[in-house]
Amino acid sequence: MKNVFFGLLLFCFSSVYMYGQEDVKLLLENITAEKYEKADDVVVFDSTSVFVEETGLSRMYMHKLIKVLNLKGAKKNNVFTINYDPLSAYVEIRQVLIHRKNGTVDTVTSKVCDYVAPARAIYWGASQKMIEIGRLEPEDAVEIWTYRKGYTYALLYDESDDAKYIPPMRGHFYDIVPFWSDVPLLEKSYIVNIQTNKNLYFNIYNGDIENKKEDVGDGRTKFSFVKKDIMPQKRESGMAAVSDVWTKLLMTTAPNWESKSLWFYGVNEDYGSFDPTPEVREKVSELLLGAVTELDSISILTHWVADNMRYSGISMGEGEGYTLHNCEMNYTDRCGVCKDKASLLIAMLRAAGFESYAAMTMAGERIEDIPADQFNHSITVVKRRNGQYELLDPTWVPFVRELWSSAEQQQGYLMGLPEGAPMMVTPISPAENHYFKMRAETTVAKDGTLTGEIYITAEGQTDAAVRNSMFARQHHSEWDKNVEKELLQISPRAQIISKTYTTTDNYLDGPVQITYKFKIPNYAIVTDKEIIFTPITARHPFGRTMRHLSMNTSMETREYPFIDRCSRLVEITETIKVPSFKSVNYYPENVSVKGEATSYEGGYQIDNKKIVFTENGRFEKRVYDAEDWPNYRKAVEAQKNFEIEPIILQR
Repeated sequence: MKNVFFGLLLFCFSSVYMYGQEDVKLLLENITAEKYEKADDVVVFDSTSVFVEETGLSRMYMHKLIKVLNLKGAKKNNVFTINYDPLSAYVEIRQVLIHRKNGTVDTVTSKVCDYVAPARAIYWGASQKMIEIGRLEPEDAVEIWTYRKGYTYALLYDESDDAKYIPPMRGHFYDIVPFWSDVPLLEKSYIVNIQTNKNLYFNIYNGDIENKKEDVGDGRTKFSFVKKDIMPQKRESGMAAVSDVWTKLLMTTAPNWESKSLWFYGVNEDYGSFDPTPEVREKVSELLLGAVTELDSISILTHWVADNMRYSGISMGEGEGYTLHNCEMNYTDRCGVCKDKASLLIAMLRAAGFESYAAMTMAGERIEDIPADQFNHSITVVKRRNGQYELLDPTWVPFVRELWSSAEQQQGYLMGLPEGAPMMVTPISPAENHYFKMRAETTVAKDGTLTGEIYITAEGQTDAAVRNSMFARQHHSEWDKNVEKELLQISPRAQIISKTYTTTDNYLDGPVQITYKFKIPNYAIVTDKEIIFTPITARHPFGRTMRHLSMNTSMETREYPFIDRCSRLVEITETIKVPSFKSVNYYPENVSVKGEATSYEGGYQIDNKKIVFTENGRFEKRVYDAEDWPNYRKAVEAQKNFEIEPIILQR
């Protein structure tokens, strides 16, 4: 203990106080509004020094200097906030100085306030410590020293001493350090002092960071990471998460993913998270009375948990973070977050005789191939009779005809198995699993009235987009109105003669289906010389089911990967009867796009009796590479162009 104390003391003097007050003055003199004319403020330095103890407990000392360049920057920096979770971390705002532009230095003496952090859906007791810095003027600077011990996820803990701040995987250390900034950052440093025998692994992604490793004696090693002149980077509309494309540092002492998998399995089995209660066994027996096949049972239980357990997280005592709440609590309360829904499904599957476990994943971001804790979501895996594990996600499939949401394809996941498991990636879901099909037969009368019928069906994630927006999450009394709105958005003059649609609440009965018979007066412009109109299907009723149509296509090229909701197949056909005409004056050019990630065929076939408009698009991914953009963009712009460009016939 004595060696740890003196080591920590030496560490504080050698690493934490890297910048003296004379250094600060010199640094501030070189920063002017003219030099950084597009910035409101500049982070002069952002230094973090970490001392890791044998238990894995980490003590972080942060030192930051910000110079204000204009009034907007002054307003932005008049309050300093640091976020933390009291269950797993302790923080202090130790000192704040204001370096005035006239050369004086003021010590901020405001009271440090501790508030409950703003929250929505998850209320786990996260907090914020704040200090009011007060009025600042352009060219003032704020220097802040803060301290943190602990980690960022809450687990079972012991109230004694610092035990609750020791990370869940006891004895290990990890961190994920972003080396990007939304304002100019002149120097960012991150220093770790750790026992040499802990074997710290690290990797740098999407850029370069100067790094150095040195033996500091007493069985400890110091790792230093420094990057200078970090400038704000331009974000692209619809781009992948910034953590996937901008510079970051990952580090861990866990030797491999298998060790993390074994730990995750063990911590939940030891806690008894998945032990089914008699009440749960009775409910499972009731639910599976009509089950015929293995998949029937899995589907019934997955959708029951998905639809009957509300998503709402509150602090419920033991069992936060990586330890999943137990079956009794989950079944009784019928509310929780992803890990609670996953946990209840595991318990119910086990009650039905299945082998089932928890898994961790990262929704919305890539998991890099280094066993740091890159997880924000919990799911379920079940072992099928063929020996293969199948992913289930009761959080993301309420009223969805899938067991695993394909909005999570191309996503890393780690199963907590008794034999251990490697990191894996969810496969791409074929586009035809998420089709949107629309077929129409219409007639343009001599007075411009459009009459006809439209038939719509959808499956997978596209079914969910239609069903959830119109039926599943709406009162039955609103269903008729919601169906009618789709045509009324195309033309307020639309008169719906009849309509039929999926009326059952059981979405597992089959894909959603909607049909219309309609009449729209004055839809087309018909004169003695011309007939002008746009096919109703080209104007894309139910366009919100095709998320690609909302993509910003103004960029000719992309630097970063981009994201759609899901892979998707679009098939549209409209056969139009029109009054007799002599020739075609104009119609949008037919478009053909052929590529591995996106293919599209759209356009017109015209003879003297009828016109056929078709669109067939395949969007094959959720996460696209920047190189996929030209074809994707061309396909989207073609569909958008068909929406607004009419066909003109010469009479």
